[in-house]
Amino acid sequence: MKNHTNSRVIGLAATAGAFLTFGMAPLATAPEAGADFGDAIDAAIAPFLDATGSNLDWDAVLTPTAWDTFLAPAHWDTVLAELGALATPGAAAAAPVDPAEWLQQYIYTPIHTGIEGWINSDLGQQINGLINQPFLALTGRALIGDGIDGTAENPNGTDAGWLFGDGGAGWNNTEAGGIGGAGGNAGMFGNGGAGGDGGNDALGSHGGNGGDGGNGGWLIGVGGAGGDAGHGIYTGAGDLPALGGAGGNPGMLGVHGTHGHYGTLDGAPSAAPGGFSSAGNWILDSDGRVVILHGFSEVNKGAPFYPTADRFNDNDAAFLAANGFNVVRLGIIWEAVEPQPGVIDYDYLASINQTVQMLANRGIYSVLDMHQDLYSASLGADGAPDWAVQTGGLPNPDWGFPFSYLGPAQNHAWDAFWDNAKAPDGIGLQNHYAQMWQHVANYFAGDPNVAGYEIMNEPWPGSSWLSTIFGNSHFEGQQLTPFYNQVASAIRSVDPNTPLYIEPSTLSGNLPIPTYLGKVDDDNTVFSFHDYCTTTALLGDTTFGCGLWEMIVQDNAATYANAHNMPSAITEFGNTRYTPSLDDTLIEANRQGFSWMYWNYGLAMNPNRDGGLIDDQVDNPVLTTLAEPYPQAVSGTPESWSFADGTFRFSYSTEMANGSGHFGAGTQTEISVPKVIYPDGYQVTVTGGHVVSSAGAHILVIASDGPGTVNVTVSPTGGS
Repeated sequence: MKNHTNSRVIGLAATAGAFLTFGMAPLATAPEAGADFGDAIDAAIAPFLDATGSNLDWDAVLTPTAWDTFLAPAHWDTVLAELGALATPGAAAAAPVDPAEWLQQYIYTPIHTGIEGWINSDLGQQINGLINQPFLALTGRALIGDGIDGTAENPNGTDAGWLFGDGGAGWNNTEAGGIGGAGGNAGMFGNGGAGGDGGNDALGSHGGNGGDGGNGGWLIGVGGAGGDAGHGIYTGAGDLPALGGAGGNPGMLGVHGTHGHYGTLDGAPSAAPGGFSSAGNWILDSDGRVVILHGFSEVNKGAPFYPTADRFNDNDAAFLAANGFNVVRLGIIWEAVEPQPGVIDYDYLASINQTVQMLANRGIYSVLDMHQDLYSASLGADGAPDWAVQTGGLPNPDWGFPFSYLGPAQNHAWDAFWDNAKAPDGIGLQNHYAQMWQHVANYFAGDPNVAGYEIMNEPWPGSSWLSTIFGNSHFEGQQLTPFYNQVASAIRSVDPNTPLYIEPSTLSGNLPIPTYLGKVDDDNTVFSFHDYCTTTALLGDTTFGCGLWEMIVQDNAATYANAHNMPSAITEFGNTRYTPSLDDTLIEANRQGFSWMYWNYGLAMNPNRDGGLIDDQVDNPVLTTLAEPYPQAVSGTPESWSFADGTFRFSYSTEMANGSGHFGAGTQTEISVPKVIYPDGYQVTVTGGHVVSSAGAHILVIASDGPGTVNVTVSPTGGS
């Protein structure tokens, strides 16, 4: 008996290993159709069935002979043959199959279908009822079985059995403005229940939020879809559409559930068109011109968290404009926006807007960056409010930035966030974050000076950080991408226009490793990444290895952006005054055509900046490195540009980046040529166009002569 049991365990382990291997390895073949997991179950329990093969024979269950047959190796050879038929390769597919899709389509789905068929069959219910009794008595939860769908009395779906089964669906709320029920969770193997839809409200208010989907099986399964939000009627300022529920989280090998759709408000004013959009790899302004952004980050990480409290004022804005910079990545802190659950501090948003308008008056755009470091102030830096921090009581060692990310409390807090754990008010942390962004986007919607919303600075994977470094796609593909989709949906409920800046994980966004971030379901996104050469960061003033580092990091960004037909921007680099390292970044960024924002403004101006007043910056090497000439707004599509030894070369086509035709003769392109770079003036040669700006202007304006290519060369006066 003991040997038979061991034989069975070894056989099943080998089969499970085969399933995992097939699921994770790239495949060029697909299994044959027609395999039925129910056949394997029937073969397994055959010794205990009656002559019809459809009912449990209780006499056989109590007969030693039947158990001998059940435990015999030959019996399990038959069972394993049935299981193996599920994963037998058939004819070659026309193209390689994506491993995750293969796992879901050819392994999980047929097995799941078989299990559900068994659970809901008469025989399955008989046997499961017998098996489940002791587990129900001990834990209150069955071992095998589906959860129960929610009702008006009990809106949330219940959880499935510990091993197998699907969570119950949440109740579709029929009450005006009511919240949909949450879906139940699966156990080890199964689908989470779908969240219920929110109730519509025709009585003069907004609809109800959709319920969250239940989690998929902790081993493998599909998270439940979030419920759709209800619709309502606009009643005045402050009303916002209801939001769909979050999708359920996947297990180790599963797929995240989709978020629910936001509701609408009948009679609500439409958002004004924004100033920016995207086409292919380029950011466009409202005239369809390609815009390149060069500038700085400005983030006040301490209370009261807005830039003017950090001495950033109009003198700084004027200085930036005079030296050719056209963007500031402006930090916003979640703690300041939502100090209590569901409470939005509009005075804080007004203080941020004050800086946005101050910059706009100087011709400078803002990218609003929801910033965090080490998750929150209570864990050592800035970001989430205290009510959104869940550490599990674990220690939080201070190992210095960024090494404190590896601490137990830190990773527990991030895991809770990615799991959408409940805040003190019972609403998920990610739901709060999405709704917080909805309020921010509603406040700034239609402002043509806001160039984008950066959804989260440097998202950290939590406890999966090590596997993420070694190429595990789970965090970026099954947690971060769905999170971006949920927040994007919240933003688009109030602002359909402003570009969304999305970062990969902190690791693939800062290290020369590829990202596994998926496609975010929005057509107006910018891939935002950070680029710090580690040797400079760790060893100080050296560029050892930085050239190769820059090539790999920026090529990885270009690979992702090209695959998803979107622009890229380096929203952080530098953090050093060692200019040779900065040169490496700028040379590669020019080659790629990337926008960039140096980290950070205070560091760049130190020690010349004092109390917001800018002293003579001619001898500031960081300024003279970063202020290099570049095309700010192009009536056409850039082909290449470079700056070396005082000479700027730029070539562009008059073809519109959105593919809708050519800019006509006389349309203008603007190039930054600041005085700090050309203190004694500059000279220009142009083919295909002509200069229309005044001599020595710090913004060089070129008008095209007609369709075709325009070439511009700028060099110091007296140079070649």
